[in-house]
Amino acid sequence: MQRLYRLAVVLFFLTLLSGLVLRSGPTPDRPAAERRFEFTYETSLRDLPAGAKRLDIWVPYPVSDDYQQVSEVRVDSPFKTTRTKDKEYGNTMLYVGVDNPSRTAAEIRMSFNVTRREHRMSQGPAAGRAAQDPLRARYLMPDALVPIDGKVKGMALEVTRGKGTPMEKARAIYDHTVSTLKYDKSGTGWGRGDIHYACDVRKGNCSDFHAVFIGFCRAVGIPAKFEIGFPLPEARGKGEIGGYHCWAHFYVDERGWVPVDSSEAAKNPGKREYFFGTHDENRVLFTRGRDIRLEPPQKGRPLNFFIYPYVEVDGKPFENVSKKFTFTDQ
Repeated sequence: MQRLYRLAVVLFFLTLLSGLVLRSGPTPDRPAAERRFEFTYETSLRDLPAGAKRLDIWVPYPVSDDYQQVSEVRVDSPFKTTRTKDKEYGNTMLYVGVDNPSRTAAEIRMSFNVTRREHRMSQGPAAGRAAQDPLRARYLMPDALVPIDGKVKGMALEVTRGKGTPMEKARAIYDHTVSTLKYDKSGTGWGRGDIHYACDVRKGNCSDFHAVFIGFCRAVGIPAKFEIGFPLPEARGKGEIGGYHCWAHFYVDERGWVPVDSSEAAKNPGKREYFFGTHDENRVLFTRGRDIRLEPPQKGRPLNFFIYPYVEVDGKPFENVSKKFTFTDQ
């Protein structure tokens, strides 16, 4: 009877452990999750000034990578569009340049199919490919709103005190970010990815969370990069998407680029382990990096990040631009 009791106890804890593993993230014996959907990105311009001499429009354009296959891109525009790439990060964009535009309104509609695959921390060959990333050195440098010296470096060193390896340091930074920031879009100042704002106010959206994570990583010598696109609700179906979502990666030699989503972890505490080392399939990537110089270069200052359409009229930013984003699962 005692042996049966001990066996029952062991079986109970094995079952409990199995459930925890399944909840905490993907395992080698479970295929990566996948999602297929159509995405539509609409840009509308209204009240273009009469007598304008020059109209320039840039719209981010999605491309395929190891975790995202984009196909059947369809563009409907009253103007001729060309595809260009920025010189620093290689982001692709649709560009429109028109002299003496006769229209006072215009719409550009882009739709495409996406197969998005869950991105897990690399266990093998992908790490070797990541080591060849020519932008790794850039991802150790500051951004305009993410300095990595002074107060920021001091905080990063304190958070990583006693941690030996880059992986241990990155995990300490992740835990600090998730534990000390609140996902909260009330008030003003949030949404710019301003590391000083996020550290002082301790709240914000995904760009604020990842400013802290990326800035602290870079401050202690760990390459970290910013990516931005759109989130999809976990439930399959169709609908409109209210705005962007961004996430991060950090680099360690043994694993290559490791995916992280600290803001999703803060919103979903049960997935805190999962989002250190995984990006789920419920997203679509558009661009990488910050302080973006478009191609051809805009007259205005570099873009903080590039996910919404950017328009200039006669070399000055034009704000009367609306946008709409929708998805339909296939």
